[in-house]
Amino acid sequence: MPEPLTPGDLLALDRQHVWHPYGPMPGRQEPLVVESASGVRLRLAEPVHGSVELIDGMSSWWSAVHGYNHPVLNEAVQAQLGRMSHVMFGGLTHEPAVRLAARLVEITPEGLEHVFLCDSGSVSVEVAVKMCLQYWTSLGRPEKRRLMTWRGGYHGDTWQPMAVCDPKGGMHELWSGVLPQQLFADAPPHDHDTDAVPAYSAHLRELIARHAHELAAVIVEPVVQGAGGMRFHDPEYLRVLRAACDEHGVLLILDEIATGFGRTGRLFAAEHAGITPDVLCLGKALTGGYLSMAATLCTPRVADGISRGAVPVLAHGPTFMGNPLAAAVANASIDLLLSQDWQTEVKRIEAGLRDGLAELVGQPGVRDVRVLGALGVVQLDHPVDMEAATRAAVAAGVWLRPFRDLIYTMPPYVTGDDDVARICAAVRAAAAAGQPG
Repeated sequence: MPEPLTPGDLLALDRQHVWHPYGPMPGRQEPLVVESASGVRLRLAEPVHGSVELIDGMSSWWSAVHGYNHPVLNEAVQAQLGRMSHVMFGGLTHEPAVRLAARLVEITPEGLEHVFLCDSGSVSVEVAVKMCLQYWTSLGRPEKRRLMTWRGGYHGDTWQPMAVCDPKGGMHELWSGVLPQQLFADAPPHDHDTDAVPAYSAHLRELIARHAHELAAVIVEPVVQGAGGMRFHDPEYLRVLRAACDEHGVLLILDEIATGFGRTGRLFAAEHAGITPDVLCLGKALTGGYLSMAATLCTPRVADGISRGAVPVLAHGPTFMGNPLAAAVANASIDLLLSQDWQTEVKRIEAGLRDGLAELVGQPGVRDVRVLGALGVVQLDHPVDMEAATRAAVAAGVWLRPFRDLIYTMPPYVTGDDDVARICAAVRAAAAAGQPG
């Protein structure tokens, strides 16, 4: 075993070699060194503001819904490791992946019967787009190759997902003019704007009707738009999309990578609208934050259409597709979630977030405060000073990751009431510190 590195040595090597997400190389901000994690706490290698522990208000980018170092999930990984950590999925199969596919079919909206297991959320969207494009090509309609979405969305950082992220003001604006040109509806009105429902619904129907001849699919994040702006919208728009897609021969993809597995108070956000998409993308919380895995589910209609084509296979096969370790812990995570009264826990967190963030409503510099399920968002009326806001949250004993004009939290479902209150206090401190200098 090599000698352990000191925190200073780690940071020096990190600065020299490690390219962090959404950052320059070399980095301009020094990351905190995490030594271990347990429950809802990250243990730091060195004290910050006199503390070596931070409450994780982010669930590690929304994935660690059960917290860290959970004995049930640990045991699932260890047991599977003793059997096999990986085996190729081409021409072979194994119990963890088969069980997972069957479980996902059982718990997702009715009608989704086929499961493609892949590496990450972005890849699940790539696969979903491939499915829809190949479906229409197989049916002799290759001209149906465009995608429609609405502004304010985010679907990942690989090629096709970037093409359906908001091209203006988003992180992928750099690629405008290079990515495939897709069709964008206006951003959906906020969920509390009920007066906007008729006009916006008509807007969606008109776009789909006018472009149906060239549209392969509509893709949206249901109820909550995630990294594109943390906006909440009325579930009625999902029903409008489902009906319009059916009427005009367009497939519907729902991206539930961020919203799946209970985050919005329903197991899947599509349940708020009572609809089933043709294709569903899952990721993030699928494995409880332990390993990278995602899934793309589709209806028999989509699978049968592809199978009738000149190329009757879906030409996609990641090396680590169906990884047994990831599938085993995904099964354990789903079983753990559904064996508990997770809805009550999410409602409890929702109530705590509403109470703890309420005092920010109407405060100077605050445009909006919104809460849904285990998700709380404070939107400022200016870009947040990310470094100052993060520093204020850490000083309050909480890890948050603000971006753009947003300070938000998605805590693990096991976060206790006292810790939810501390997270809210940290959000308030970050909002105050994030004011422009």
